[in-house]
Amino acid sequence: MEQVIIYEKITDGTLPDNYFYAHIPGLDLTTHGLGIEGAKDSAMDLMKLWIEEKRANGENMNN
Repeated sequence: MEQVIIYEKITDGTLPDNYFYAHIPGLDLTTHGLGIEGAKDSAMDLMKLWIEEKRANGENMNN
């Protein structure tokens, strides 16, 4: 499953410097991580969990 991930530097002071959001608009998910690599890792983990949960509940994954 290919998904677009949009990275956005967090600048509102809620997290320390160099944290980024990782938005996955196709699944309506957002996570964050330290640096772009951390945000990417978090996004990949979140997508895996999303897929596992959908499968466990017999739900359609075509979003």
